[in-house]
Amino acid sequence: MDSFIGIRFKKETAKRFQEFSRTHFKSHTEAMATMLDFFFYNEISPKEKFGPTGRTLEANLMKRMNAIIAIQRDIEKTQTKPTVAMLESLFKIEGSTTKPLILEKKFSEEKKTVLFEEKRKTTNEP
Repeated sequence: MDSFIGIRFKKETAKRFQEFSRTHFKSHTEAMATMLDFFFYNEISPKEKFGPTGRTLEANLMKRMNAIIAIQRDIEKTQTKPTVAMLESLFKIEGSTTKPLILEKKFSEEKKTVLFEEKRKTTNEP
């Protein structure tokens, strides 16, 4: 059986460590050993700051994403939709409502109707 040694901590710190240890490890010894190994193998100091946390990075990314979305919506409103509308109006097929030109004559379609005819001579007349 392993022997134990007593270390003096402030009451607040000891309670925090006990809560942390109970949630993540089987024993307080295993928790302390794992924490010491972590700092030793990674060659970092517990007093160092790693920089921005995951939450702050996510918040910054969300701000940038919202800005990008706003830019895209503005582009759609001011550039894309009007351009698409103009292109659709150019390629829109409408029925032929064009009137024939004044100079154009269509002889084949016109039927000549005679309004007045000369009287022909019949044989009975003197």
